[in-house]
Amino acid sequence: MTEKLAAGTGMPEINLPTVAGAEVSLGGAAERQRLIIVYRGLHCPICKNYLKAWQGLAAEFSAIGVDIIAVSGDSHEKAAGFADELGLTFPVAYDLSVPQMRALGLYITDPLTHETDRPFPEPGLFLVNTAGAVHIVEISNAPFVRPDPALILRGINIICDRNYPIRGTHQATA
Repeated sequence: MTEKLAAGTGMPEINLPTVAGAEVSLGGAAERQRLIIVYRGLHCPICKNYLKAWQGLAAEFSAIGVDIIAVSGDSHEKAAGFADELGLTFPVAYDLSVPQMRALGLYITDPLTHETDRPFPEPGLFLVNTAGAVHIVEISNAPFVRPDPALILRGINIICDRNYPIRGTHQATA
């Protein structure tokens, strides 16, 4: 079983290519916060609608210092087709490997014959603060469970305005 990424820990330093020809780093310190949205792939109609909703709020996230990055295990061709079809303006990274999916604590699915040609991640969302720590972690084992982008925007505004702490970090003592 894959161990889940704990809130408050460092985001794994995974570097991925983007469809625009650049590279993004999911972990490490950065000048701006990163909101990493892991989507299942081009084959997923729910992902298309979901990423359209994020695109609609991209300017608002940017205005509060948060960069959105979409990530999948798709090939360059499929990820580029996905980004082009939706008109995404934020980075779309691809080729997330199964070991990298495991490092993020994602659920991984073996595809049905009509879906795609490789194992793919189920949805995940991570807010990585400027220090490189995971401030929000949300993972699902099915395509039907995803946080509302507008609610996440409101929550990140609270985090920024109130210096809201990372939650869910209680450690049990013996």
